[in-house]
Amino acid sequence: MTDLALFENFKIRRHYDERTETWYFSVVDIIAVLIQQKDHGRAQSYWTTLKNRLKEEGSEVVTKCDQLKLPASDGKSYLTDVANPEVLLRIIQSVPSPKAEPIKLWLAKVGYERIKEIADPSLSLNRARENWQKLGRSNKWIRQRMMGQETRNKLTDYWKDHQITKEEEYAILTSIIHQEWTGLSVKDHKKLKELKSQNLRDHMTEAELIFTALAELSTRQIAETMNAEGMNENKVASKKGGNIAKNARTELEEKTGKSIVTDENFLPKNKDVKKLKR
Repeated sequence: MTDLALFENFKIRRHYDERTETWYFSVVDIIAVLIQQKDHGRAQSYWTTLKNRLKEEGSEVVTKCDQLKLPASDGKSYLTDVANPEVLLRIIQSVPSPKAEPIKLWLAKVGYERIKEIADPSLSLNRARENWQKLGRSNKWIRQRMMGQETRNKLTDYWKDHQITKEEEYAILTSIIHQEWTGLSVKDHKKLKELKSQNLRDHMTEAELIFTALAELSTRQIAETMNAEGMNENKVASKKGGNIAKNARTELEEKTGKSIVTDENFLPKNKDVKKLKR
């Protein structure tokens, strides 16, 4: 998916990678905004000079840029330097521009807050609560979200102590649980809610959060009973745990006539909720 974003009348080309759920932005387009240069050639020249300087300084940021074919003003597509948000922020730090200064100040503030949170982890919880409140979440939803996260943490702690060490292994087991209780893959659930790089759990309804927590609680307790070790045994526990939540979901849906899994989300200008037919 290739798209355009507009910022202060500047067009910024971008590409969304569905596999990694990551946005990539044209670096030269971002540079053009920062130096207020409408001429593409001059913006490209600035970026070339900056790349050389960063390389000479021993910075690895340039090597972390990718290249993708993006459409140009002549209608043709050419290989273009692109970067994800993390790399872009590092590039922006290297641009001496008034436009970059607010971002640099924000990065310094975020960095300082992170240092304080390492010394006092409770600050992280308070910050999460405040951020959800700013996004319009109710106190009831926030409590359920945080309780669900604690349930999730206990499950991943078990996995960590029982030969589950790789990120992809965590993702596989999580997908098994989710597929089992919802009947949808994580990817399809996100598509239903029209999400891209957003966190699925941050857009779940209270009911979806509760059933996710039930599935993960059941998985952990079954794994503990089995003393599950490694991927194969934890896959079995994950499927059984997800199935318990699935049975509970099915029974509740039969009693209420309402689907637990919906396309409801918290995106701006949220559309009317349409229940998933089952």
